[in-house]
Amino acid sequence: MGNNTTVFKLLTGGNRCVPFKYRSAVENGNGLCHGDVEVLMINSTSGPGLLFPKGGWEDDETVEQAASREALEEAGVRGDLVHFIGFYEFKSKTLQDELSPEGWCRAAVFALLVKEELESWPEQSTRQRSWLTVAEAMECCRYPWMREALGEGFSRWHADRDVRK
Repeated sequence: MGNNTTVFKLLTGGNRCVPFKYRSAVENGNGLCHGDVEVLMINSTSGPGLLFPKGGWEDDETVEQAASREALEEAGVRGDLVHFIGFYEFKSKTLQDELSPEGWCRAAVFALLVKEELESWPEQSTRQRSWLTVAEAMECCRYPWMREALGEGFSRWHADRDVRK
């Protein structure tokens, strides 16, 4: 992926979250949930496949606040960011410029535990939500780096979290 002079952008598409919930959730005494996990994906407005909510951030917000805002705007969900999954690198055709001619970007990805699913939201007219098992979501991910974030990042974190219960 280039040498040490490769420039990464944390711009539009710079943060994402993996919204999730528990099907048949039951709280234990520590407030932890048990049940089958489902993740929320949305349709792409520019082609086939499904995506996780994403976007850049405003000058007056943190990356975490931006991830939560994008989940609300694009997928119509509110919740708690419960884990930083990691940084994932990808190429963007739309973000190529003189600083990064190959369009390399770096996305910060978070797990968002969904607490509320809204009936109407800002991008409702162009976005459709799909609740999927992790296995189904892996098949539907539009990009390989998203499959990596879901499979190696989110799933590993979630499995480790279940072991500690």
